[in-house]
Amino acid sequence: MADILTTAGHADVADVRLVASELVTNAVAHTASGRPGGRVAVKVAAVGAEMAYIEVIDEGAATIPRARTAGADDCGGRGLRIVEMFAVGWGVRDGGPGQRVVWAEMSTKASASACAGEGAMREV
Repeated sequence: MADILTTAGHADVADVRLVASELVTNAVAHTASGRPGGRVAVKVAAVGAEMAYIEVIDEGAATIPRARTAGADDCGGRGLRIVEMFAVGWGVRDGGPGQRVVWAEMSTKASASACAGEGAMREV
């Protein structure tokens, strides 16, 4: 994914790589995609010269992904907060029968490492 964006001329894809990793990890850990034979798909698209759009498609779960506040001693629960910090925006939508899509819009502008907390969730 990073190679595709870099080849397309995007300057900074480190944050895209981090957010995609968090979303795929969540799909495997919290959805039917993590069961034997489960599948996860990742799509990436350039949106102009300095934006990328990523989707992680999983096999669904009974719950909807929501950022939560993890306690200091919790071993997990920080992934979607990381996504919020680095993404311009993110959200969840139905991907059709048995599928859910978690998406993120990412800046790929040089030195754009957001970490500015702008990535509010939006349901589409």
